[in-house]
Amino acid sequence: MATPSSKSFLLEIVTPFRKVFSEEVSAIIAPGEEGYFGVLPKHTPLLTSLQTGHLKVEQNFPGQEPRELYFSISGGFAEVLPAGVKIFAETAEAAAEIDVPRAEDAKKRATERLQQGRKQWNLDRARAAQERAKNRLEVAVRKMR
Repeated sequence: MATPSSKSFLLEIVTPFRKVFSEEVSAIIAPGEEGYFGVLPKHTPLLTSLQTGHLKVEQNFPGQEPRELYFSISGGFAEVLPAGVKIFAETAEAAAEIDVPRAEDAKKRATERLQQGRKQWNLDRARAAQERAKNRLEVAVRKMR
């Protein structure tokens, strides 16, 4: 773990159920409602909503091997302050924690519900479930790079 400096900031990722991540980082790229946005140390304060997507975390500190971490994020918001960034997400999973067979099953189930139509299923919920499952699978692949 890095020592706090002017070239890093504290990133905390929390969900209603647990703290997913809390470490010093050098940069993040997050899925905002209007598209992906980046945060570097000393970023202007910001409060923004998040959409389903991947969160890229960079840890690039002198004397250490650079690291890139990926998280699957579903909804919530990001608060950027001088002391750091807090991601309050509906769901968040590190790439290494994603259960790929479970995500594949969820995607298949959502796709089947969309094909069956509105008479049996809430299509908005099925689309959201399909989007979350696809995102989890895309993030899981990133851990293998």
